[in-house]
Amino acid sequence: QVQLVESGGGLVQTGGSLRLSCAASGRTFSSYAMGWFRQAPGKEREFVAATTWSSGNTNYANSVKGRFTISRDNAKNTVYLQMNSLKPEDTAVYYCAARNNYQSAYAPRLTDAYDYWGQGTQVTVSS
Repeated sequence: QVQLVESGGGLVQTGGSLRLSCAASGRTFSSYAMGWFRQAPGKEREFVAATTWSSGNTNYANSVKGRFTISRDNAKNTVYLQMNSLKPEDTAVYYCAARNNYQSAYAPRLTDAYDYWGQGTQVTVSS
């Protein structure tokens, strides 16, 4: 079993920055994809960003492209989401997700592509 623990959420003003972390533990990852999703009140969970451990390829939602950066630290089994130029519409609970034994170079955008999920961390951007 894999455990994912997010941290780094909080309250920030418009234009500010936050860095989210997702630490993976438990079963050893061989090759996998890691993603960030978010869910605002009354809305469906949506894709934010993803990366593959082996190729390092990334994928971003259009709404965050140029403002958010996903990165990984293989030695720490941790993936990060650097969020800059935050907007009130970025307010949501942010979830980390992982899929093990992932061989494709494409970083997946669909929730169904992921097997493991974290508990979420709240990000609130005030106007």
